[in-house]
Amino acid sequence: MVRIGPMASPINRFNRRDLIAGLGAAALCPVLPATAFAQGRTSVTLEARPERLSLRPGGPETAVWSLGNGGLRFKRGETLDVTFGSELPAPAALNCRGLDGVPAAEPLTSRMPIAAGAKDSFQLPLRHAGTFLCDLALPGEGGDKPVRPRPVIVAGTSPVAVDRDEILLIEEWRLRADGSAIPPGSDPKDTTPIHTVNGKTSFEISAPANTRLRLRFINGSPRSVLAVKLENIDVRVMAIDGQAAEPFSARNGALVLAPGNRTDVFIDAVGPAGTTFPILLHDGTQARGIGKLTVSADTAIRPAPFAPAPPLPGNDLPAQLDLKAAARIELALGASADWVKAAEFKPSAAPAFQVKAGRPVVLALINRAPDTTVFHLHGHHFRLLDRLDDGWKPFWLDTLAVEPGQTQRIAFLAEYPGRYLIETAATDWAAPRLLRWYSVQ
Repeated sequence: MVRIGPMASPINRFNRRDLIAGLGAAALCPVLPATAFAQGRTSVTLEARPERLSLRPGGPETAVWSLGNGGLRFKRGETLDVTFGSELPAPAALNCRGLDGVPAAEPLTSRMPIAAGAKDSFQLPLRHAGTFLCDLALPGEGGDKPVRPRPVIVAGTSPVAVDRDEILLIEEWRLRADGSAIPPGSDPKDTTPIHTVNGKTSFEISAPANTRLRLRFINGSPRSVLAVKLENIDVRVMAIDGQAAEPFSARNGALVLAPGNRTDVFIDAVGPAGTTFPILLHDGTQARGIGKLTVSADTAIRPAPFAPAPPLPGNDLPAQLDLKAAARIELALGASADWVKAAEFKPSAAPAFQVKAGRPVVLALINRAPDTTVFHLHGHHFRLLDRLDDGWKPFWLDTLAVEPGQTQRIAFLAEYPGRYLIETAATDWAAPRLLRWYSVQ
């Protein structure tokens, strides 16, 4: 298998093609298996409701739809007894990104959208540790307000040597002159793009010298590929899309994330008090500051920085995939009669493909559309195959951006029987999110 190096382009030279190309530029290796699991059940109530955000200083607050603020934190091996309710004036469905093998919680194939005042209950076993995301994007994009995702953090059962663990949820908004925001799938004419981190227009953090921070970057934009750069500091990538990586340094301190991608990094606050490390965001057209890390004047937390971190414990994904025995399916991405909007989705429709449990699957993702298209697989993580189909890149993903005119091949082991969604959306604010489903029998 070929090992590929991290992203090479400085952030101030990025364009949209650079952003997409950088998505595969990471070098990871097989991770260590976890040997113990947390046990027990936890009751969780999630309420979809209207919320208001201050996105322009001195301007009116913006109405959005939300599942609440802040990350939800649990432990691997727990089972969540989820009660999902809604106060929204449109049907709402809970959509959890990256939580593999939970067909009973799958939106639209197993759980139907609920109306205002209704509730739905189900169990959600947490098989994997990592950074995940829940949202109302299905069928929330059919409403008149944009929706906010909510991070879900699942800790492993082994301690991780960090002093602070921070979530950076990056969201994109398209604002009209009156301060109102339009949802994705709408024409963005006469709107201004605004980005926030954790619901605020700037993220600032200070820490004593030699503090080790775990920063969990999440691209909560529904359509845009984003690049984030931390200047003048070593950025050590530890996990992507909820799956652990062999640690490596992000070249130029830059990370590239497709919509819904998550990347966990470790950084050490080094230098004398007052040292500042800017955080830049690039959306494919320009770079701008969205925050900073400052070394505080407090006494150093330790005499010297930690030694380089070992890999995070893994989630027991298969070490090998038998490509010779794989079911091979071609999947054309983009608008066609086979792909439908969430409001038009019917579980009775024919699946995109069916496969027996325990068999490897190779999907050829063909993008004939004029725009980059983002593909998201529910239920399983996948490997990105080499161009010659003779091996795979050494990392796991649940989301992949495919450039116009390109074909990418991915492979996964169909471990979990059930019915699962697949999603595509062009990197164009006005483009609809489109759905199909697949079956593991």
